[in-house]
Amino acid sequence: MRTENKYGYPARFRMDFPRTAVAILILFFFRQLNGSSSQNTIPFNRKTVPLILMDAKSLLEIRDRIRRGDALIAPAFEKFRKDADAALREGPFSVMDKPFLPPSGDKHDFMSVATYHWPNPDTPDGLPFIRRDGFIAPDWDRYDVVPMGKMTRAVTTSALAYFFTDSKPYAEHAIRLLRTWFLDPKTRMNPHLNYGQAIRGVNEGRGAGIIDTRKWVPMVDCMVLLSNSGAWSGEEQKKLQEWFGRYLRWLLESPLGKSEAAKKNNHGTWYEVQVATYALFTGEKAIAQHFIGRLHNRIAFQILRDGKQPPELERTRAFHYSSMNLEALCHAAYMGEQMGYDLWHFRAEDGGSIQTALDFLLPYALREKEWPYQQVTDWQEDLELFALLLRRASGHYPESKYERSIERLPLGKKANETGIYDFLFQ
Repeated sequence: MRTENKYGYPARFRMDFPRTAVAILILFFFRQLNGSSSQNTIPFNRKTVPLILMDAKSLLEIRDRIRRGDALIAPAFEKFRKDADAALREGPFSVMDKPFLPPSGDKHDFMSVATYHWPNPDTPDGLPFIRRDGFIAPDWDRYDVVPMGKMTRAVTTSALAYFFTDSKPYAEHAIRLLRTWFLDPKTRMNPHLNYGQAIRGVNEGRGAGIIDTRKWVPMVDCMVLLSNSGAWSGEEQKKLQEWFGRYLRWLLESPLGKSEAAKKNNHGTWYEVQVATYALFTGEKAIAQHFIGRLHNRIAFQILRDGKQPPELERTRAFHYSSMNLEALCHAAYMGEQMGYDLWHFRAEDGGSIQTALDFLLPYALREKEWPYQQVTDWQEDLELFALLLRRASGHYPESKYERSIERLPLGKKANETGIYDFLFQ
């Protein structure tokens, strides 16, 4: 049965929020209150492997607790292990599977359509499509963005399962998925997004499509974790880095990449975080330093003294996009720690900062105040993300009430079932 919400549009299905919430939590937010290590590396057979966004100290501690049979962590890990076992049955995924041919005539080219653009009711053919912000288009999921998201989640979950258990089938599966999507000449994606988030009847692709690949940001460290699994050759690792190097160049040099870099909202923030992440993965540290080093300008523009983020509050999913932009800024702040930049404590001349943005959202997340802006979709996935942001930020703002506030968030039954509850509150 097709339902509509109070705005008269069909109710949307949930976006691509990871069901493996435990994995995302492990990746980023199970942090020590004294901050991250200056040497964020994982030991592997007399070698050390540098990580970009994952916290090595926390990963090693979690692995040790799992292997010791720690009773506090065992229930959540059991949920995670079930997710990892389910991931073994998924895929492989490929851009070649879509039922459409991109404008180039090459199925290896990634293709997606604008998430919130619908057929025009005033024209016989529905063209040009029109924007209904916050409501997913009817056939949005028939293109490459959904299988890409499934591939990313499965790789992330399987790689972490390998790291925690040393079970080779997890590593072998993750590497099979990576080979199929990025390396195999018959199935690989070409390293560009010329046809991302196209608006039918208007264009063949937009810079806005670059937001689709933000899902690769947490996956990059997982690819590093696989590097010494024995199932992943040094030559393949090199080829994967070369693929991301070509994609990085497209981000930096293409007209669509440059247009996305100029965006003032979360699209621009995620563009810079992606560039920095892929630059570090491919050894282009100077590029990463340049983009992270200038992010204080973005904080100054985006966040007001009272913590409001005007570019996000004008959306129909205002809390969602405010949190989503903060997620990217927290990633940037973490990378900045490794480069000598303190974005966590940067304050613009008028007082805007990451902390003021969190403080603005907190009373609404706790339901202490009624949200005065639009939010046409379910809050649940947004509160789950916000809980993770609070956990990550709490180590940098010990005077804040973030840690105490997490247990007061109305996360509901789903959060508990996915295991996020266990890790957040134990």
